Amino acid sequence: MSLTKPNQDLKRDLQGVASDLKWSAVELMRIAERLSLAGNEADTQAVLKMCTVLHADEDRLAAYADEVKAGDIIRSSNNTS
Repeated sequence: MSLTKPNQDLKRDLQGVASDLKWSAVELMRIAERLSLAGNEADTQAVLKMCTVLHADEDRLAAYADEVKAGDIIRSSNNTS
């Protein structure tokens, strides 16, 4: 199934945000490592929890993008910005 322009844009946007979340989680993991090396375990654990949330959100957005591609989620023309 060929995607309409609004659906292509939606899929691209979802994939882009998912990619941003992945990058953010990777950077936070580096920060967590430095915090741990500095002996700051409380902040290390807080940052690691944030990474877990970001990874879950990344997975959810990627799944939404797959649903757009499959035609299960459709953006109507009046929903575009």
